[in-house]
Amino acid sequence: MKFKKYLMLVVVGLVLFLAACGGAAEESNTSGDEASNELEGNVAIDGSGTVYPLMSRLAEEYMINEQPNVSVEVSRAGTSAGFKKFLAEDGTDFNDASREIKEEEQVKADELGIEVMELKVALDGLTIVVNPENDFATELTEDQVKDIFLGNVTKWSEINPDWPEEEIQTYGPNENHGTYEFFYETILEEQDLVKTINLQQDYSTLVTLVAEDVNAIGFFGFGYYDSNKDKVQAVGIDFGEGAVVPSLDTIGEEGPYANYTRPVFTYLNVNHAKEKAQVFDYATYVLETMNDFAGETGFAPIPEEEAQAQLEELEANK
Repeated sequence: MKFKKYLMLVVVGLVLFLAACGGAAEESNTSGDEASNELEGNVAIDGSGTVYPLMSRLAEEYMINEQPNVSVEVSRAGTSAGFKKFLAEDGTDFNDASREIKEEEQVKADELGIEVMELKVALDGLTIVVNPENDFATELTEDQVKDIFLGNVTKWSEINPDWPEEEIQTYGPNENHGTYEFFYETILEEQDLVKTINLQQDYSTLVTLVAEDVNAIGFFGFGYYDSNKDKVQAVGIDFGEGAVVPSLDTIGEEGPYANYTRPVFTYLNVNHAKEKAQVFDYATYVLETMNDFAGETGFAPIPEEEAQAQLEELEANK
């Protein structure tokens, strides 16, 4: 009887031992899998001030929730200035851009042997803004916007005799920014801006200047207006069928604000993505989550099928 009890205890002990070993092995394998998904290193991003709010938000989420050992550094020198840092030996990993890459920039990339991939991340609506106390120029036609920024009219009363006989003060981002280039090339059709325009590098400075000048009118991306509604007001633009105020509902390449809508991008150094796992992983994260954060950072999302197509193209470059 004692022998049977002893044998039973041995069997039970053996079962518990094997179960413990199996659990330890499983735990060990799980830890190994988790460890294999943990990345380290840096991701360097520069470029567009317009795209900055979206990319910095994505970077924050990525570092907190995805890869806490990866440092994603996002700067905002401007689209053109950013491309200079991107298209260089040991350049940045990404360049955010509020316009497409120029032919001469692509030539530079080819000369350096840098494979560049364009990632369309959102849609922006160029926004014309005035001082909150301006209660007359709340709606303008496309032609009136052109006349103001070309200098064809210099006083509000020249647009409408009922408006103040005051000098119009124009403001905008400087030549480092893709927003300037979009405005010059697309809105003004490559005609020179009025010589008296006050151009600034920093968007927050532009907001302040317009907020402090009752006769001010300026332009920048919708996101900067959306986050400063208490300081500036958006002008409704009449494209021929009544004034349209920019919003997440009206911005779109086929929508009522289409004439002032533009895609915004980040450009990936594919060479770096192949060499550094954290760069490829961050690019994947951007494409998978950008539409989730577009609205809260002042952008309209791109169609999901476009996002998926880009993700598949990125995977093909792995």
